[in-house]
Amino acid sequence: MTSAVVNIDQLVSGMQEPVKTFIGRVQALGGANCLAITVFGTVATPNFDPAIHTAKSVVVLEQIDLSMLRELAKDGAKLGKAKIAAPLIMTPVYVNGSLDAFPLEFLEIQQCHHCLVGPDYFSDLSFEIQHIRLQCERELKTILIAMRQGLLAAAGREKMFGAMESDIAERLMRTLRGLLWLHGKKEWLTAIEVVSQIEKDTERTLPGIRHALEGSRQHGWDDFTTFYHEIDGLKTLADTW
Repeated sequence: MTSAVVNIDQLVSGMQEPVKTFIGRVQALGGANCLAITVFGTVATPNFDPAIHTAKSVVVLEQIDLSMLRELAKDGAKLGKAKIAAPLIMTPVYVNGSLDAFPLEFLEIQQCHHCLVGPDYFSDLSFEIQHIRLQCERELKTILIAMRQGLLAAAGREKMFGAMESDIAERLMRTLRGLLWLHGKKEWLTAIEVVSQIEKDTERTLPGIRHALEGSRQHGWDDFTTFYHEIDGLKTLADTW
C-alpha cells in the first residue's frame, strides 16, 4: 500500500493532523494488507466540528487480521481524544457481497466520503431499490422496538430519554436518507436538511425528530412520545415511495 495521503487538505484544518496520524498508525500496523482508508459523513464536509462530531472511517484490508485490530485497539483512548471513531473494517469481498444486506450503510458512505489512501471502493457501488426499501422498513420497525424496550429499561427515569433519542437519531438519519433516495433524491444532505426535505415531501412537520437531533436539549415524556409517533408515521413511506 502506498504511504501517500491523498486529498487530506479537503478535511477541516483541525482534523488534518489527527487523521494523518491515524492513517500512519493503520499503515504501520497493516502494511501491504491495508488497501485503502476512506473517511465518510460529516468529517468529509466543511461542517465538521470536533467539539460535537467524531470522524468516521473505513479501513479496507485485503484480509481481516484480528492481531492487527487488537494492536489498533490499544490506541482507542488516544484516537477518541482526537475525535476519531473506531473505523469500520472491511475487505473488497465483503463490500461487494454485502450491498443487498446493508445497503443503507454503504449508501451513507457513498453519498459523502473522501478516499484518503488507496483506491475508492465506494463511488461506483450500485443499489437495488428493493434492498433499500426493505432495509428502510426493517430499520424503522427496529427503532420503534428499541424505543419501547428503552422505555421499559428506563424504569421511570425520564432523564435517560435524551441519551436514547440521541443514539436513535443517528441511526434514523441513515434510514431517512434511504427514504429520500427512494424518492429520487440521491445527494447527501445534512441531518437538518434531511428532516426539512422529508417534511416538504410528506407535507408534515417533525418537531420530535428535530428535537432528538439537539443533543444538549432536555428531553421529557412529551418529546419521547412525539418522536415515537413521528417515526411510526414514517414507516409506511418505505412501502409507498
